[in-house]
Amino acid sequence: MFALDSQLPTPLVSQIVDGFRRMIEEGQLRAGTKLPSIRQFAHSHEVSVYTVVDAYDRLVALGFFASRPHSGFFVRSRATGALAQTSTRGNYTFDSMWYMRRIFENRALRSKPGCGWLPNEWLFAEGLKKSLRTLAAEEIDLGGYGEPKGYPPLRQLVRDLLAEQEVVTTAEQVLLTQGSSQALDLAARRLVRAGDAVLVDEPGYANLLSSLRFLRARLIGAPRTPQGWDLDVLEARIKEHRPKVFFTHPRLQSPTASTAQLSHLHRVLQLAEKYDFVIVENDIYVDLDPEPRPSLASLDQLQRVVYISSFSKTISPNIRVGYMAAQADLLEDLAQMKMLSGLTSSEFTERLAYGALIDGRWRKHIKSVRERLAQAHQSTAHGLLELGFELFCEPKAGMFLWAKHPAVPSAAELSYKAAEHDIMMGPGHLFSTDLAPGPWLRFNVAYCTDGAVFSFLQGESLNRAGPGTC
Repeated sequence: MFALDSQLPTPLVSQIVDGFRRMIEEGQLRAGTKLPSIRQFAHSHEVSVYTVVDAYDRLVALGFFASRPHSGFFVRSRATGALAQTSTRGNYTFDSMWYMRRIFENRALRSKPGCGWLPNEWLFAEGLKKSLRTLAAEEIDLGGYGEPKGYPPLRQLVRDLLAEQEVVTTAEQVLLTQGSSQALDLAARRLVRAGDAVLVDEPGYANLLSSLRFLRARLIGAPRTPQGWDLDVLEARIKEHRPKVFFTHPRLQSPTASTAQLSHLHRVLQLAEKYDFVIVENDIYVDLDPEPRPSLASLDQLQRVVYISSFSKTISPNIRVGYMAAQADLLEDLAQMKMLSGLTSSEFTERLAYGALIDGRWRKHIKSVRERLAQAHQSTAHGLLELGFELFCEPKAGMFLWAKHPAVPSAAELSYKAAEHDIMMGPGHLFSTDLAPGPWLRFNVAYCTDGAVFSFLQGESLNRAGPGTC
């Protein structure tokens, strides 16, 4: 094996990773070799179990180790190169999920520019507290499961909110879900079968891409541009693959933060009609958009569009209240699938959300969040450009900036270094259809205001390059 030295400036985690990498690359450990268990290695090298867990997880994500449930860790067969591709469309592994659990979704890290939620102090805590006090004073039916489609007053309120966005529907066409994630999962399980070609944004929403891989869908990327999509490539791929459904995020998209222009929305609807596919529109950042603008659902009136949104980003992620609206027959199918998989969603949390939404301070809260995000966008964009980053676009709204640096070929490697400094980054391979490593990073501007992120990036001695924007 190899020795560790706690007196060296190199962290023990990095020493373990480098040691195993060296042994594998030099042929001392061959593909298929079973590795010491986490506890065995920790005991024999007199280090903490947590340190070994962190190192093993990194080696899994980098493609050197494979984790087999109930069996342990094994040396993985790899392609040549410093960063082997962790997945292909036809041969998906769980390496990216290990990475997401340990780094991308690790709330323990102090600074979180790679996360997908707002800081606690930006959320509607006072509205939730007031709603909770009101709810505690009411009679609560603890013996029932609630309505299959969700709490009726909240569904009626969602109907009214959609009407403000010029989507005309009824409360019966609204299904409440446990966040937008359940809504996307229900749509995917209803509309997709194994082997189906499914059109998705490229880059796209990481959790959705993982869910579609579990369903063994063939992911077909629709390349994003600052204006929406590359329409020529989009139509060519539709002609070639004939997808059944297009999962897309037109407004303040994750991870690029781009918003599709009206002409792009019209063209996508024309293509859906011409080639006969359904569109699932993820609009979870609608409340963060300071500009009133049309959605695919408003232009289509739910004929071919399934509309999904959530209150997790603005009230609280912990309440897990989302919703979807669709054509009546399809909505009934989705409601049945919701009942089969989990009976009903939580009426308790739905009533909490309802109370917060009817609070007179709600709209003022949303306005304040938008203003804070605009300020954070300005300062974060300026800081990244000063360091030589290229920005995909500058939306000045929403939560994200999508950026790369000419001196950083691997965002994953940079993210591991950041984790050693208690910083969570959002490496771009998590948002790609094929999980290929690359230079792009997703920055949550709300977490880039304390200086720690830029101190780290500057400490990495990034070479200055010319600023870029869309």
